[in-house]
Amino acid sequence: MAIVNLTPDSFSGDGQATTAGVAAAIAAVDGGADIVDLGAESTRPGSQPLTPDQEQMRLLPVLEGLLGERSRAVVSVDTYHAATAQNAIRAGAEIINDVSGLLWDEQMSSTVASEGCGLVLMHTRGRPQDWRSLPALGDEEVVPLVLEGLREQIAVAQTAGIARASIVVDPGFGFGKMGQENFALLAGLQQLGQLGYPILAGVSRKSFLGEAVRRVQTESMPLAEARHTATIAANVAAALSGAHILRVHEVQAAREAAAVADAMRQGLGIRD
Repeated sequence: MAIVNLTPDSFSGDGQATTAGVAAAIAAVDGGADIVDLGAESTRPGSQPLTPDQEQMRLLPVLEGLLGERSRAVVSVDTYHAATAQNAIRAGAEIINDVSGLLWDEQMSSTVASEGCGLVLMHTRGRPQDWRSLPALGDEEVVPLVLEGLREQIAVAQTAGIARASIVVDPGFGFGKMGQENFALLAGLQQLGQLGYPILAGVSRKSFLGEAVRRVQTESMPLAEARHTATIAANVAAALSGAHILRVHEVQAAREAAAVADAMRQGLGIRD
């Protein structure tokens, strides 16, 4: 899943305007991405929320531009607004990637059910403006907390009538988990398999990776470069722990990381 940010305040500094966004999305498809994930609202810590209308002004022209050039592209839309989700699906998107896990807009579950689209159900702990003030978690608390939250969110989805086969779960790296808590989650990712749903892992360029490698880096680098190798390592770890989808900024590097992980799983006799 290739990330195409349409936000001027993207945490990794890769936000795109409409023309550049369409070009980036086309390049992702041509570069081998199975899914292109368009996001028009930043969810970095302390970010300011958009209205659905503001979000759609950024997002829909890029969605339409991409599908006009690559009609068979599978597009996911990163939104927690039901109105944006509905308009995006009707414009050709096939998946809604809701970082709130159906919690921030009470109409989202019924919208996804009625539109019959795919759903990435992410676990989040509070909202972006709350993350810096959340109490710390012990390593042993992280995975049980995520499992409990995802079970509750799956129940909401099922009650709304969202088809089981339409759901992918995402533990939400960085979404209310700080620093080492994310490594505890990565180490325990395989436990999410007990939920019985495909798993998406979004670790690309996350701050906890930057914190881990900073002490061994010998020079100062731009964020994307500074977290490049750490992202590849984390993607291999996630794939070895059972992630089915990697949400990434760099498609080719992730494809190669996944190829190595898949070869290792095959060597170990692991089958999904």
